[in-house]
Amino acid sequence: MNLVSFNAYRSLGVPGVRYIKPEHLFREQALLRHADWVLFPETWQVNSLVYGLGARVFPALPGYHLGYDKIEMTRAFWTVCPAHVPETLILPPTETSLEAAEEQLGYPMVGKQPRNARGQGVFLLADRQALQAFAAREDRLYLQEYLPIDRDLRVVWLGDRVISAYWRHGAEGSFHNNVAQGGRIEFTDVPCAALELVERIATRLGLDHAGFDLARVHGHWYVLEFNLLFGNEALNQAGIRLGGFIHDWLRRQSDNDGPDNSPTPWPIAS
Repeated sequence: MNLVSFNAYRSLGVPGVRYIKPEHLFREQALLRHADWVLFPETWQVNSLVYGLGARVFPALPGYHLGYDKIEMTRAFWTVCPAHVPETLILPPTETSLEAAEEQLGYPMVGKQPRNARGQGVFLLADRQALQAFAAREDRLYLQEYLPIDRDLRVVWLGDRVISAYWRHGAEGSFHNNVAQGGRIEFTDVPCAALELVERIATRLGLDHAGFDLARVHGHWYVLEFNLLFGNEALNQAGIRLGGFIHDWLRRQSDNDGPDNSPTPWPIAS
């Protein structure tokens, strides 16, 4: 396969890939037009690649269309798994909206900036003063019910399968469980029900590269979000290298009649 990537780090281990700098998109049009796959374009590049050059991109388009904004993502979740979405309000930053949020969600509640990741832009709002301060900074309010959890589950989906999953325990006294913010990783006792939920959501939405974050409250699973470009630190600790999985998925997509020789996923289910 003729593979071109705009992200050298995320393409590590993918055989035969050629890297070009994102800013050279228009300079390298001939190369891109003849590529079988273009890997890890930046969001601003996707429309030009797909609609202008007719390129096949990885990750797939749904990940870019939904993954860049938590509001768009949540609306998609409402269509495919509404029972597994925390109570969420998407409102204009008005006084009427604040009153509605207080009535429906109560305190504490969680405020999230729609276009942020790695635990950034997520705030625990304990009272009216905190809610007003959050609303003053935002063009749109994205507010969720507070879930009483001390850990969440990251499920890594690549191609058409789960390849890993692990718990993320928040540092003591921290509201965030993200590894990037000090979360502790645990690979044991991952429930199959969570993996099955991710499989259903990812398949319905047409995702082929995503790190899903889930929470369990009183035995019920909630999907919080997915990250198109998820962190690899935990996977590296487990000895999981994504390059082989990516290459095999692209090969299978290019030749659906070929045998399934994909790497064996790391054993995760309890």
